[in-house]
Amino acid sequence: MLAFIIPLKSPKVSTSWEAISKLFERSIRSVCNQTSSNFQAIVVCNEKPQIQFSHPHITYIEVDFPLPRSDLESKDFDRERKVLRGLNYARQLGASHVMIVDADDCVSKHLAEFVSDRLQENGWLIRRGYWYKDGSKYIKIMRKGFDRYCGTSTIIKTDLYNLPEQFTEEELTWHIYKYYRHREIKNTLEKRGKILDTLPFAGAVYIKHGENLLYGQAQTPKISIKSRILRLKAFLDYRILTPAIREEFSLYDLA
Repeated sequence: MLAFIIPLKSPKVSTSWEAISKLFERSIRSVCNQTSSNFQAIVVCNEKPQIQFSHPHITYIEVDFPLPRSDLESKDFDRERKVLRGLNYARQLGASHVMIVDADDCVSKHLAEFVSDRLQENGWLIRRGYWYKDGSKYIKIMRKGFDRYCGTSTIIKTDLYNLPEQFTEEELTWHIYKYYRHREIKNTLEKRGKILDTLPFAGAVYIKHGENLLYGQAQTPKISIKSRILRLKAFLDYRILTPAIREEFSLYDLA
């Protein structure tokens, strides 16, 4: 069974809880749109979001963790603390694999079925995915490097998360923060001789919007020729957002 773990930030640190709830609802709909029923969605939150959608495979775990500060490290720590709580629950459920999903991203409907057919595999990196600016009629294909860019990009065998029993919850959270975030987990597992495969299809959509945890870089006034060429190449990766892509990722327009 594949467990999707979705850490959701508190409404008290959100610019718009209504917007966050709408983004989350679309995300959880994509998670629950799987072609296989062999999955569970675990949402770890300070407060349940304001949505109408429900599904028997969703579990909400409400926590009373202290609110993070405004700096990125504090926000990341809050996220990983919720991930840890979700991991512990996934282990209780006997999930074979876990996937961390950012609460605004969308995932392919084929993930649970793909994992169900490969329960003994270590896991996969989603190196190919989509980049979408909310409300656009176009979507960008990221042919490589998606796993470096987006947190919704790893599917890992549950028992490969090495969580020492003698650690406190805070120590375990720092342990995950240091070794198991999406940019670190590949190297962490390779050092133990555990190799992750590449998912053979685009597995997720990174959603760009005003409430993102990560912030874009400031524009520079001067653009080099190399930068112009790279921007042109990036432009060529855009394509029309087709009904087929919308259906696979439950990527509907937010009202």
